[in-house]
Amino acid sequence: MKPENGLAMSTARRDAPVTCAPTKMSTESSPSAHDPESWVYFDGEFKQYQDVHIGLMTHALHYGTGCFEGIRGYWNDENVQLYLLQAVAHYERLHQSARILMLDLPHSVEELVDTTVELMRRNDYRSDCYIRPILFKSGEGIGLPYARVEASFGIYTTRFGKYVDTENGIRCTVASWRRIPDATVPVRAKVTGAYVNSHLAKSEAQRAGFDEAILMDIGGHVSEGASENLFMRRGDSFVTPPVSSDILEGVTRRLVMELVDEALGLRMEQREIDRSELYVCDELLLCGTGAEVCPVLEVDGRPVGSGKIGEGTAQLQRLFFSAARGEDKRYADWLRPVY
Repeated sequence: MKPENGLAMSTARRDAPVTCAPTKMSTESSPSAHDPESWVYFDGEFKQYQDVHIGLMTHALHYGTGCFEGIRGYWNDENVQLYLLQAVAHYERLHQSARILMLDLPHSVEELVDTTVELMRRNDYRSDCYIRPILFKSGEGIGLPYARVEASFGIYTTRFGKYVDTENGIRCTVASWRRIPDATVPVRAKVTGAYVNSHLAKSEAQRAGFDEAILMDIGGHVSEGASENLFMRRGDSFVTPPVSSDILEGVTRRLVMELVDEALGLRMEQREIDRSELYVCDELLLCGTGAEVCPVLEVDGRPVGSGKIGEGTAQLQRLFFSAARGEDKRYADWLRPVY
């Protein structure tokens, strides 16, 4: 059928109706301060946050020799349930990052998911939250080679609400900093040291009065946001940069692509995007674990489309949050319940 907004809707592969009711969002600020008595997992043991200590000479602190993940937990009041979104996919990517950096991650994906569930139960979260697994060279000493340097693995958690303004949209600018190329730092790995690139770009954008930065790749094509993947709509197609544009292969990116294809019934393209296309597209959004699905209303002082949240983006938001909170049973396989 064709809804009034003109976007084709298809449920050929999913049987349940699309949920279009407003999504109940967490009212907590993001991120919250850590609780020194909260439970963490570190080097094979459950400990309190205050009991984990890292030395000043830690290798990863000086050289960025680590990799990490970010996983969201969504609370559903009605179901009295906390859902981990795409926990398996995130831990699979952590294993890939570890392989690229030649770090040993001594747990299987299944063990990591089970450990995370136990950690969430110990902390007894009844609100939206965030999980940060991190694998890093914890040995102490001066020197770049790390083949014989000891590594550590930990998971910590925090209550977590909005990271960006998903309800009202954000204003972006194209950063002067380019996205690091894969030939320099492996962009398919979430390398701790690589995020100085994101920090510089976002800090530049905020100093200039914008909310977020959009980075170009070294060849001059659109890559991604400072810590988000990017989608634009032009006509009846949503477009996202390909992996060859030095993007992180995002977990949320894959979910958005699935929703565009299956729920909106629009064409989904992966191709290079020129900067000027950002100025003439119909809709623009950034997505990621932190950013979720966030509308972009302006780029470099130019309104995106009408300057308001587009219908396609609004539908993607409703679908995404309904799925993440366990309200839309068609996407139950996205989630791991905690309780």
